[in-house]
Amino acid sequence: MTAGDGPTETELLIVGGGPGGYVAAIRAAQLGVDTTLVEKEAFGGTCLNYGCIPSKALISGADVAHEAGDAEHMGIYADPAVDLAGMVEWKDGIVTRLTRGVESLCESEGVDLIEGTATFAGEHAARVDRDEGEPVEIEFEHAVVATGSRPITVPGFEFDGERILSSRDALSLESVPDRLLVVGAGYIGMELSTVYAKLGADVTVVEMLEEALPIYEDDVATLVRERAEDLGVDFRFGEAAQEWEETGDGMVVYTEDEAGERTAFEADRTLVAVGRQAVTDGLGLDALGLEPNENGFLETDDRARTDLEHVFAVGDVTGEPMLAHAAMAEGEVAAEVVAGEPAALDHQAIPAAVFTDPEVATVGMTEAEAEEAGFDPLVGEMPLRASGRAMTLDERDGFVRVVADAETEFLLGAQVVAPEASELIAELALAVEMSATLEDVAGTIHTHPTLSEAVREAVLDATGDAVHTR
Repeated sequence: MTAGDGPTETELLIVGGGPGGYVAAIRAAQLGVDTTLVEKEAFGGTCLNYGCIPSKALISGADVAHEAGDAEHMGIYADPAVDLAGMVEWKDGIVTRLTRGVESLCESEGVDLIEGTATFAGEHAARVDRDEGEPVEIEFEHAVVATGSRPITVPGFEFDGERILSSRDALSLESVPDRLLVVGAGYIGMELSTVYAKLGADVTVVEMLEEALPIYEDDVATLVRERAEDLGVDFRFGEAAQEWEETGDGMVVYTEDEAGERTAFEADRTLVAVGRQAVTDGLGLDALGLEPNENGFLETDDRARTDLEHVFAVGDVTGEPMLAHAAMAEGEVAAEVVAGEPAALDHQAIPAAVFTDPEVATVGMTEAEAEEAGFDPLVGEMPLRASGRAMTLDERDGFVRVVADAETEFLLGAQVVAPEASELIAELALAVEMSATLEDVAGTIHTHPTLSEAVREAVLDATGDAVHTR
């Protein structure tokens, strides 16, 4: 049943049109579930509009400019001029095509799309304040909360889009700042500091901890940080941003270390990238009968179901791992459970990637994690400096590392630091998921000359049969 442009009843109400929400909507509709998807800002969510896709577009553009201007040793002489506004316009074109594609896919499957803000008004009721038109009252049988996450703010450094930037703001600048201060050396801070360093900005990164990419192994983080330093990025570890003030031509940011020593940094803009938090405020979760945990996330089981039988949650709103592909998998499972299918989240591991220079990608366990879990780890590694294809790409920094169980030789995990690591990890994720052995991967012929050969060589290194001349 519908009223005006919106339904008043639906089997499944999905709040949030990001990767988890729109995938859940499409899958549910494919299975014959009457589905309504509500999105308050832009279909495709943060990933398509302000995160994954636009950041990778700017990373690609920055790489082209940097590589063209840094290839004299290859006999190439160029001095590229960067028009950031033009690059952003190109990025926006990609985003528009993809978001329109999401809307088209949903509509072709019969999903009712509503642009507006949903607030739960009861266990089976919600109100949607639409961008255009009167509010809609909707009764539903099942609901999926897919409201995602937003950047965490630092006290005194609230986002204004001018001096204090969120990651979203940093992806839409019209010109490259001469001096950029980045607060936070996690994956977002490292990706964007690298982008702007390649585009010509003088970049300083301030991080409270003692290393960049703190959740990764030391040699992984060190390699990425050293490459960033080669690009001119200055790191200040063990310091926290305290306050800032505007000056005639920019701003001054004051930091403080554990000893209380203060340092002043001059900058034109400051990017704050210290993590993300779930978006649950304003949803009316109390009326629904749902409450976030102490960390602000909605807890779910292996069927993406919350404590309420008829309410599901997917994506960043459920906590780590905050990954678009994890949200998509959760969205599919939630939709299939609603449709009565025997679905569950039963994966062995979820791959993750950081699009720094070089890229970092991981799946499953590290050596230390394998030991902690009670395995006797067998580790193999292939350095890129021995890869012919890496040499032809002028990329010799990095490695492929695999971790296996010494007794069974089952693959337990892998860490890749290399160009296109985000692509290389797929083979290793499959190996972990299907409980492949070292022999399974080693027995697979890999194309020559490619970076993927480093995967096989790392496996052979674990068994003592490595060639390492590719």
